[in-house]
Parts: sequence; C-alpha cells; structure tokens
Amino acid sequence: MTGDYANAGYDEFVAAVAEGEAYYLECANGHGELPPRRVCPECGSTEFTEEPLPAAGEVRTYTVTHVAAPSFADDAPYVTAIADFGPVRITAQLRGIDPDDVETGMSVGLGVETTETTGADLLVVRPR
Repeated sequence: MTGDYANAGYDEFVAAVAEGEAYYLECANGHGELPPRRVCPECGSTEFTEEPLPAAGEVRTYTVTHVAAPSFADDAPYVTAIADFGPVRITAQLRGIDPDDVETGMSVGLGVETTETTGADLLVVRPR
C-alpha cells in the first residue's frame, strides 16, 4: 500500500489518542483490533464499532534499543514496549522512566509525542 490509503484509519487513531479520545475497533463477535483493521483476523467479520480504549494498560514485554535505525538515532537508548489495553495490544515507545527501571506488569497510559530525530508523531506509553 502506498500514499494516503496506507495510513487510512491509523492517522485518525493517532489523532484520537492525541486528543485523549483513544479507541479500538470491536467486531460483531467481540474481538478487539486497532485501526486500520478492515477484517477481523479471529472470525473474518468486516463490521466494527469504535469502543473507548481503557485509560491504563499493562506492559507485557519490552526491549531496550541502544543502536537505533537512522530514523530514531537521536532517540537512543529507548524502550519499545508492548502493553495490553483491554482487548488490544499496543506497541509504543515507553518514556518517562529509566530503561533500567522498566518492569513487565507496570501500569502505563497511552499518548502521542514526537521523535527526537525527525520530530514525527509516534505512540508512546508512560508510567501511571
């Protein structure tokens, strides 16, 4: 996918997170997904409703990047975490904590900030 179509749904999701109105998509059978999902991978449903994303998530796993790709070079070292937010998992940069102090199970909130390297928006989680 290229152009605007490639980001259709995702950009709206990031904007909603930035405005404090984060949501996830729920199919008719109750499976949670993140935009821009068009088909539920669990059941094949193509009908979704937008549901409010829980305010707090829980870190399930994480990794610390010391040598970053060029688009994140000025951000290193940084932590990338996968956190459960109710029925969905979100991958985001974990900020606001020393990388040595990160633990699985910690409570985090979701937001949007910018990269040090490019100034582009990205999803971040911060300890609650």
